[in-house]
Amino acid sequence: MQKLLLTLPVFAVALAGCVTDTSPVKTEDAMTEKVMKTTAPELCTDMGPQTPRDIASLSGKNLMEFAIAPASTEMNLCNIHTHTNAEHKGPGFSVFVNNTDSGGYACNDADSLSDLELFDPYQGKGAYKGVKPGDTIEVHWVHTSCDIEPGEGLGSCLTDTCTDPLLRVEAQVFLVVNDPENALDFTKMDYEGKSDAGFHQAGMIPSDTGTPVVFRGSTTGPSYDQSTCSPMKVTWSVRPNCARVDISSLHRWAEQGNVFNEKKSHGVRQLVTAPELLSPIGQ
Repeated sequence: MQKLLLTLPVFAVALAGCVTDTSPVKTEDAMTEKVMKTTAPELCTDMGPQTPRDIASLSGKNLMEFAIAPASTEMNLCNIHTHTNAEHKGPGFSVFVNNTDSGGYACNDADSLSDLELFDPYQGKGAYKGVKPGDTIEVHWVHTSCDIEPGEGLGSCLTDTCTDPLLRVEAQVFLVVNDPENALDFTKMDYEGKSDAGFHQAGMIPSDTGTPVVFRGSTTGPSYDQSTCSPMKVTWSVRPNCARVDISSLHRWAEQGNVFNEKKSHGVRQLVTAPELLSPIGQ
């Protein structure tokens, strides 16, 4: 890359002298464009549809199909974790933060909080790291068709004899606030045990933040981008609006020793925008 860029002006001048009515500026621009095209990262189009995405956009050109997973109530909860800032972009979380691993999107009303809502009662020393009042987090409740026990990491969603399960992620974006009276208690959204039907389930997943957008995608996280794709096939169910969660309840979740061993909020995978990597929604 560096060698090509260093020799580009000399090559461009020589070329300009051989071509009638072609200015050096135009030739350099054309050559620069050619170099950029040949060195740009290639899309990993050999993988299935990727995530995260703008859930308000229904278009996509990745037609690789796999079975849509059953409702989460008919599957086993295998993992719960959070990402600081929303990985997805949605109607209620459309404020772009930055394009780093700690970037992503913020809730639209994140800049309208009061001083009390922004007050950190733990002064940055709480048990759950990487999050504070005023932050946006995206929570993933991961479900699997495997017969498992909920546990640490996405490896808990597989077994030696169930290596290609159906996966479903229920996703909700929250604005973190200091408001134990009015904001949601995250400990009530933790793993609660088996349902009457025999499936491991969360205590509660918000149901009043809009109709979830369901689509085919992949796993997320900062280790993936548009040239390094996730091979996992996941059915996503992403709610379009933010809710509010109390900061103290996140710290209590870590203090109480959740079965997922989650003690910090994770980074984000930047938004997937290439149509070739997105599934069409509603088809």
